Amino acid sequence: MSDALESLVYSLVPKARQDERLKRQLIAHCEDILSSHIGQAAEKDIGHLADLTKRHLLQTSSSSASTLRFTNLLSRLLEQPVLLRKHASLQFLYTLASSPTQGPPASFLPALAPPPPTRPSSKTTTPIDAHPPSRPQRGKSKADLLREYRLRLGQPHIPEHLILRDTLYLLQGISGKYVQFSVTKDAEQNKELVLTEDPRYFVPPPMRALIHRLAEVGHLYQRVDAFVREREGRVGVGMIEQSLCHHLQTQLTEYYRLIAILESQMSTVPRPDEGGGEEGSGTRDEETGLTLKRLDVWIEDWRLRMRMMSVCVEGARDAHGGALVNLIHGYAENGDPFIRKFTNQLLEEVSRPFFATLHKWLFSGELYDPFSEFFVAVDPELAHLQYMQPSMQGVGQLASDGGFGGGDVEDTSEEHAGGLQLWEQKYRFQEDMLPAFVGETFGRKIFSTGKSLNFIRYSCHDSDWVATREKLSNTGGTLKYSDIVGLERSIDNAYQIASQRLFDVFFDKYRLLDHLSALKHYLLLGYGDFADQLMDTLSPSLSRPANTLYRHNLTATLESALRSSNAQNDPPDVLRRLDARMLEYSHGEIGWDVFTLEYKVDAPIDTVLDPSAMMKYLKLFNHLWKVKRVESALYAGWKRIAGGAKTFLRVPELEYDWHQIRLVMAEMIHFIRQLESYCHLEVIECSWQDLSHFIQKKEGDLDALIENHRAYLDRMVKKLLLLSPKAGREENLLNQLRDVFTMILNFREATDDLYNYCLSESARRDAEKDATRGVYTRIETADDRRYTAESLPGILSRVREYGAAFSERVQAIVLALAIHPDLDCRFLGIRLSFTDFYKTRKDQQFRA
Repeated sequence: MSDALESLVYSLVPKARQDERLKRQLIAHCEDILSSHIGQAAEKDIGHLADLTKRHLLQTSSSSASTLRFTNLLSRLLEQPVLLRKHASLQFLYTLASSPTQGPPASFLPALAPPPPTRPSSKTTTPIDAHPPSRPQRGKSKADLLREYRLRLGQPHIPEHLILRDTLYLLQGISGKYVQFSVTKDAEQNKELVLTEDPRYFVPPPMRALIHRLAEVGHLYQRVDAFVREREGRVGVGMIEQSLCHHLQTQLTEYYRLIAILESQMSTVPRPDEGGGEEGSGTRDEETGLTLKRLDVWIEDWRLRMRMMSVCVEGARDAHGGALVNLIHGYAENGDPFIRKFTNQLLEEVSRPFFATLHKWLFSGELYDPFSEFFVAVDPELAHLQYMQPSMQGVGQLASDGGFGGGDVEDTSEEHAGGLQLWEQKYRFQEDMLPAFVGETFGRKIFSTGKSLNFIRYSCHDSDWVATREKLSNTGGTLKYSDIVGLERSIDNAYQIASQRLFDVFFDKYRLLDHLSALKHYLLLGYGDFADQLMDTLSPSLSRPANTLYRHNLTATLESALRSSNAQNDPPDVLRRLDARMLEYSHGEIGWDVFTLEYKVDAPIDTVLDPSAMMKYLKLFNHLWKVKRVESALYAGWKRIAGGAKTFLRVPELEYDWHQIRLVMAEMIHFIRQLESYCHLEVIECSWQDLSHFIQKKEGDLDALIENHRAYLDRMVKKLLLLSPKAGREENLLNQLRDVFTMILNFREATDDLYNYCLSESARRDAEKDATRGVYTRIETADDRRYTAESLPGILSRVREYGAAFSERVQAIVLALAIHPDLDCRFLGIRLSFTDFYKTRKDQQFRA
């Protein structure tokens, strides 16, 4: 230990190297200190020290906030297991806070001000310090010795003021005399730092490292400045990029101001001459002047700023509009407070054009986006199209005078489009341009709100648009990045107001609910009396070939059915839209195959009732019309059989056959009744109830209304037509059902033939009885020659064949419904065979 104390004395008191007596005294004094118990007698009482600190804070501060903050920080400090000398740390801070301080005189740069004068030591003078006023001479440090050695060799260190001047040039992206940037053809390529070799001077490695650190700021400055200048001279730069360049230019202006201040400090830097100056004076100059290390301290904040600006500049080369805002926002989620604050300030400036466009779109429905920077884009092909009712395939449109247009009128103009096409395709949602601080949920609301307002103004021609805009202007404040909560509140309010107004326009002004009800009543045969009346009046005409039918006759029959049923109480606007027409027919088809009803819609309700939806309504009508036709045929046949029972008794040999016919016909009637009940009660009414609940709530926007109406139609199409989700086998059940309908109609035709035969045979037998009495009451007709005893076996064979085929087809349908993935379809199978009738029959056939 004596060697260690001796080296410590030599380093602290160089005079002891020549004075042996002084050396021994100092070593003895150090040993006394080491063997003493100085500083160990006092107990480390952190609580007492904390009370002293709190008392000091209460005396120096007018509020108790600092005391509460100190208590919180102290509790966190005591919980840290890493820190060991907690009492010493608190003692140091308390001493530092309690000691009076004298601030230096105000300076332009506080960090470059001279340090405060050292206070005289309060320690007791030891015997060693016999002459305190006299300042002992300090020995030369190793750095001074090395400097003198290099000076003797002729390679002194380069004067710092020369490098300092070049460094200030580097900070401005300019090469200096001794330090230069390498010249490259590509401006975006990283530049190397080149130090000019001067045989007179030597640049030490620490200075080289410091120069490289400072040159990084200059290199980043070049990138940012080049980006700003490039965008200033380019045509077609977006508003968001212009805002970014403006903010970057503001930051560079502040950077120029700092450089100017630092250059002004260069005049105070001393120029060391060859003879050197007095030691105290040189030390004083070093403490007050601008040095590379002090320059590095002052530039540290701008180094971080330049790095952030450079990153934004690099991202802005490939990003555009909202994607650029989103890119910058990604840096806001950073743990560094400086980066987070800088990014928030940058976003506040850069996002102003975005929020200006957002304000116009959200509160006016106008899209002002000349540089395609917003996350809502307009389709250029539909931007200038006007809105009108499109003509559907073969479907006429309402004329301007309120009547029907011609059925063959086609819209050949290229400057018009349908409501659904404009609503769904005119504006597009670009997710890649949506800023992250908005979020997809609110982005969709913004998109829907603007579309709704635009649709209300230009498609619905709403005269109360001014009142709606006034409501929106009262709810929407200033939109800005720093008030995200207010932005979300404004979006929600605007979305609710616009959606509510659009619903009011559709359901109050254009009576959309009346049209939906009319489609349900007429095309889905919801009015039973109307359907029965139309069936009774049209049946004779539809049994003829299709090429013998005329549309005006069908229209007259339709009007007659409307007047003779409760449908006459519907609004005239609904009735005038209903029309009868024929589909395209081929050779051999009859009226039943081509007849259909249509409901004509115009603007803007064709946005919901679009052509594809109307085609689904026609498909459902054709299916339900076939069911109604089969039902009508069965009921008419049953009434005929029941009324002609006395006629059958006159042909007793056919009594068993008629009994079997009644059994098969009862089975058919049960099948049709259950099918009709399923279609109208379980499918149509339940689907209508779901749609009615949505309409009553009036929640969502027009997209939600269109989607719910599509779901309503798709559910009915899927369940009524018994469609299967299996690919390639979707309509297997539907085809089997149509075959059953054909079998029923064929069976009805065969029973009619048998009934006519019975009538003819009964009349013949009555005539024979009359002839035996000498009375001739009957003349032979064509029917008598047609329905003879030879034709009876063929008729009975047809009746049995169609009855058996019907049972087999229904049995196959019931088995297929039992494994159908849809629950309602499975319940239909249970209702068709609620006593396991068809299962029992299948088991009997299997055993046989």
